Amino acid sequence: MDRLPAAALPAHLQRYVVDQDYASYTPRDQAVWRHIMRRLRSHLDGRAHPVYLKGLDATGIDLERIPRLETMNEKLAPLGWSAVGVRGFIPPAVFTEMQARGVLAIAADIRSHEHIAYTPAPDIVHESAGHAPIIADAAYARFLKAAGEVGFKAIASAEDRAMFEAIRNLSVVKEDPFSTREDVVHAENRLSAAAASVRYVSESTRASRLYWWTAEYGMVGTPEQPRLYGAGLLSSIGEAEHCLTSAVRKVPLSLVCTTTAYDITRMQPQLFVARDFDHLNDVLDEFRDTLAWVRGGDFGLDEALRSHTVNHLVLKKPTGDLLELSGEVLQVHRFGRETGPNLTAAVIELGGPVMLSKGGVTTEGPKKNNAVVLIGTERLPARGHFSFTLKSGVEVSGFVVEGHEVIDFSAWYAGKPLPVPTWAFVAIAQSIPSVAGGPADPATWDTHFGQLDSFTAGTSEALARKRKADELAPTTAQAYRDVASLRATKTPDLKHLELLRKEFKDEPLLQEEIVELLERRN
Repeated sequence: MDRLPAAALPAHLQRYVVDQDYASYTPRDQAVWRHIMRRLRSHLDGRAHPVYLKGLDATGIDLERIPRLETMNEKLAPLGWSAVGVRGFIPPAVFTEMQARGVLAIAADIRSHEHIAYTPAPDIVHESAGHAPIIADAAYARFLKAAGEVGFKAIASAEDRAMFEAIRNLSVVKEDPFSTREDVVHAENRLSAAAASVRYVSESTRASRLYWWTAEYGMVGTPEQPRLYGAGLLSSIGEAEHCLTSAVRKVPLSLVCTTTAYDITRMQPQLFVARDFDHLNDVLDEFRDTLAWVRGGDFGLDEALRSHTVNHLVLKKPTGDLLELSGEVLQVHRFGRETGPNLTAAVIELGGPVMLSKGGVTTEGPKKNNAVVLIGTERLPARGHFSFTLKSGVEVSGFVVEGHEVIDFSAWYAGKPLPVPTWAFVAIAQSIPSVAGGPADPATWDTHFGQLDSFTAGTSEALARKRKADELAPTTAQAYRDVASLRATKTPDLKHLELLRKEFKDEPLLQEEIVELLERRN
């Protein structure tokens, strides 16, 4: 996918974009940014991949103040990327599609001062100072877009959604300064229950693990002398210091990372080390070849069948044309003989709503009816009755109303009726070269079935943001502003600094900035 300017994102992605609302950052928020960036820059010098420190300026990351997204976009544009603001966690399909388009989804909020060393919630430190600088390396930027496409096409399970919502809820609760211990315990128990409900490890989960152990927590070089490049390491003081100790095992990067689970709420006990950024692309290519999106056929159908989610089948017509049928695979009938390339499936039923598209653009639907895919080389008439026997031995008959809408539809095998809907959306395919996650035309699907939910509205994050601002006393906020102004002068007022130091003894972040200025003067 080519990079799109943020304003040109399709509507189904645009509705997750929020204004950064730069004025809502408190003076303490700005101090949190300065504190993290000062410590990280000092710690990462010689420990991060060399492109990181150069990439800070190249992507519009200022060490003294929270970056403005418009400034970042000016810097990112020549690199083929852009950035948009979002609130907290957004649905994985949205995040990965944006990334595949070369758009960084930047969580506009910033962690609280209580969680300054590490936060499980996405924040602007992690998303901007973590992900953006490494994009200055072309091989890494190529990997990041390709990883977005892989994540977007991987098939997710119904339980993946429950896990996502539970993780998102826990991160919001932990970041909210007014959450009670009971709130945290409930959120943790919800996550445990969601994890217990998981029936199998989905393609989407394996893709997220690969992304986690590379783009989020990856190291590069050798296990003996690794450099940091993952955003989670580059944006977390705690992780950046912890990951280089002997307490963290370092192993060479391989597809093993896709079978290695992680805990988003804790520091990682093991990390994977890539030889270089080309190595990332090699492992990603190897992983891509394992997916239903690439393999199609019986493998793809089985992956879709067990997911209980909406996916899309690429149908190869006898003419060679490719169409996409989107819906939830409900049944796959096989009769012990090959019906087409990589297929023993003969009749496939998808639950409605379903829609037909070509090249990702809807041509028919969405229809409320269930759909039936017949594997064969026959053609439906444009209108009227039909009756024929497929290569598999399945006999079918019905009446075409128009397009692919069929009534009085019946199917038999060896003289026995098959359980197919009598009113269905029927398509015939010679083969199914690909089965991929989600609808083939997300924009049209979203128009009919998308809802403005808490992900878009950001109600939880907004509440936490308001509480964080409310708990900062006006006099304390002003003290942070004063110190920020004094940082910008070559000869700060030492007397004023000493007064602030005595008055705000219970504000450790402010004390740190004052001490730094005093030491700078001495």
